[in-house]
Amino acid sequence: MATKYIIGSVAASFLFAYACEVYVADKKLFGGSTPKTVVDEEWWKETDKKFQAWPRTAGPPVVMNPIRRQNFIVKSNPDN
Repeated sequence: MATKYIIGSVAASFLFAYACEVYVADKKLFGGSTPKTVVDEEWWKETDKKFQAWPRTAGPPVVMNPIRRQNFIVKSNPDN
């Protein structure tokens, strides 16, 4: 008996939260506008191109063992 009220209440709260999110974020209930950097597809492509060209300065990959707090370097070639 109480299960249907609980499930109904949870479903209603999710529906209410979704409606609030749509009206506040998408419909701009409190005003404002979406920044150009979010809307412009060309900006996204240029930013992605810049980050892909960024040089990697990381060391070799490691396997972490959180229980013993030891890190082991993974060798890509067993001869090394």
